[in-house]
Amino acid sequence: MVILGLVFVYLIIINIVTFFTFAIDKRKAKKDKWRISEQALVTLMVIGGAIGGYFGMETLRHKTQKFKFKVARVISFITFIAIIGLAFYLGF
Repeated sequence: MVILGLVFVYLIIINIVTFFTFAIDKRKAKKDKWRISEQALVTLMVIGGAIGGYFGMETLRHKTQKFKFKVARVISFITFIAIIGLAFYLGF
């Protein structure tokens, strides 16, 4: 059960971080400042930040037209489900 709890805490934290990273990048884009790399945004999504990335993209209208991010969204959701499945498997 401890593993399951730790995984859920991790997923909550990584999704919050991912959402706010998208928000920061969107704000920097509007102000024409140094940006967060696309690689960093995709990596955050793939390592568990699928939900945060999805909401960051949709609510902020950020990176929604880029093919790389459309593919990353699908891959990150598959990874997200796999992480939860593994946590349940190891937790019981």
